[in-house]
Amino acid sequence: MDKITLAHGAGGNASKELINKIFKKSFSNKMLDALDDGAVLKAGNVKLAFSTDSFVINPVFFKGGDIGKLAVCGSVNDISMMGAKPIALSAAAVIEEGFSVADLKKITCSMAKQAKQADVNIVTGDTKVVKKGEVDAIFINTSAIGIIGEKIDLSGSNAKSGDTIIISGNIAEHGAAIMMSRNDLGLKSNIRSDCACLNGLAQSLLRACPEIHVMRDPTRGGVAAALNEIAESSDAGIIIEYDKIPVADNVAAFCRILGLDPLYMPNEGKMISVQKEADTEKVISAYKQNYLGKKAKVIGKVVKEPKGVWVKTVSGGLRRILNIDMEQLPRIC
Repeated sequence: MDKITLAHGAGGNASKELINKIFKKSFSNKMLDALDDGAVLKAGNVKLAFSTDSFVINPVFFKGGDIGKLAVCGSVNDISMMGAKPIALSAAAVIEEGFSVADLKKITCSMAKQAKQADVNIVTGDTKVVKKGEVDAIFINTSAIGIIGEKIDLSGSNAKSGDTIIISGNIAEHGAAIMMSRNDLGLKSNIRSDCACLNGLAQSLLRACPEIHVMRDPTRGGVAAALNEIAESSDAGIIIEYDKIPVADNVAAFCRILGLDPLYMPNEGKMISVQKEADTEKVISAYKQNYLGKKAKVIGKVVKEPKGVWVKTVSGGLRRILNIDMEQLPRIC
């Protein structure tokens, strides 16, 4: 690895190599090495989750949201997947000279609206302005911190053979919406990004079943990347059923036209949970009581063998779902 390429940002094997050989090697510690959506740490008797993320999406405004909404939702969701209730956010912006003040106001208002809906305040931040051409319009970094309940223990390494896998609803909507916004494809569609804060849904699930093993929001790299992370961290196999994967008709048609696989397309308002089979019904019930989980479905199971992630096709065969090293669409978040 001599140079950084777009593949290193795709969430696949190249991303893993970059993280393990550069960042993890330099910064290794118990909290970082878990490589979960956020770090879990103790402050006295309080268990906290902490996460940070940077957003470079193109275009800045898209159907269903904008970079500000995405930034707040992204960081809230990362600590929510660790079981935390958000208590504070930071926000920093790197802005290109000449960027519209009116657009900046739209973005900050969007951030404020999402933070209010998530019942969390943006309490600190930073602003930098650079010369035209040194950044593409605006980049935003957000960090989130939250409190984790005593009985909650979520990690990608917790999946066990026999566990069921549930997804909260239709996948691939964010990726399809961004592609529609970015490219003049000559297609008419009402596809919207699913961008949303998941903390309310996550907390509802944990109240119903504190023993959930894993939560993940399948963003960069989509469901395929998220499940591969879980399978690898847990040294397990995962088998999902092709005909149970929920995809809206308009998104499925869009993917067919362009030859895209919905499993690899990013989501910004969906979550996966892994729980004991005996807890499946109460978890599904909790999903469906929240508007973000009305279309929740069981899509598969954790198995001892074969290792890795597999999809059971309509004919009954198994097809391996590998990580890919090139994003179907860069600058997606």
